Amino acid sequence: MRLGILTGGGDCPGLNAVIRAVVLAGHLRHGDEVIGFADGWRGVLDGETIPLDPGRCRDILALGGTIIGTSRTNPFATDEGPARVLGTLGAHGVEALVAVGGEDTLGVATRLVELGVRVVGVPKTIDNDLSGTEVTFGFDTAVQIATEAIDRLRTTAESHHRVIVCEVMGRNAGWIATHSGIAGGAADILVPEVPFDVEALCSRLRKRHEGGRFSSIVVVAEGAVPVSEADAASARGVSLPGNADAFGHARLGGIGAWLAEEIERRTGIEARVTILGHIQRGGTPTAFDRVLATRLGVAAVDAVHDGAFGVMVGLAAGKIVRVPLSEATGSLKTVDLDLYENVAGLFSG
Repeated sequence: MRLGILTGGGDCPGLNAVIRAVVLAGHLRHGDEVIGFADGWRGVLDGETIPLDPGRCRDILALGGTIIGTSRTNPFATDEGPARVLGTLGAHGVEALVAVGGEDTLGVATRLVELGVRVVGVPKTIDNDLSGTEVTFGFDTAVQIATEAIDRLRTTAESHHRVIVCEVMGRNAGWIATHSGIAGGAADILVPEVPFDVEALCSRLRKRHEGGRFSSIVVVAEGAVPVSEADAASARGVSLPGNADAFGHARLGGIGAWLAEEIERRTGIEARVTILGHIQRGGTPTAFDRVLATRLGVAAVDAVHDGAFGVMVGLAAGKIVRVPLSEATGSLKTVDLDLYENVAGLFSG
């Protein structure tokens, strides 16, 4: 069988492990030929392919990024896009497509299934906000990187008696902030799911410093917003400039800098900000992410040869499962508030 594979959306540790697993499992188990589409859905639109064989893919397990590139291209952004996709797949004799990505990439896959494309999805997002799987590969690596950063920031915060705001990724879900904040012993964790009161936060920080704890780490997800409309408007005023992407997502960023300035202004405590940004995406994946990505890649090939199309392979109770793509992309998986309020909240302040 001739398989196609693409990686869409933001780059993520573990993508190459999935590519390797698909190529090797397809070749060794079924004699499949695999071609990669360059830069996600853009490669399918433009007919740009990258040959993939076991020799090229055998040693990419620990490599960060994706050897076939990625983009945030949306084939449904134009009327002719879907027809171009179908034409490319037909022209290259692709009998089944493995789409690796998050909500947007797999959302496109979901719509293409309705047009007769034989697709299997693999969940990828460091934000861990995709439904249908307990965890997505890349998340563990991002949390590890953020936790190490918090550990390092703590020593400089203690040396200078500062508050340091650490901004992490998380547009709509604060999984990275919650897990790294707990692991790093943050004084406060702010997530998109729970709008925060700036004055209440400042009050907690004042009490910490009055009680003899002269340094604090505040972890904030990029999508966190103040509960006050006035504060929210002020925060939006310093957000990073930039147009929306092909899926309508505005560029986020700036909440950390705004928050550090407000904390210093309202408390008189010196405050600084560190924005981890794309550092969380780059570099080699953790062992957990390598194993999960490999399992998902193999499972995607198994699903193809079982004729199970229109599904996403995911993780449930330690087992690889298949869930309908429509279910996986139907709603975002947000932070468990029991974890956030009863665990993270227990140690804040």
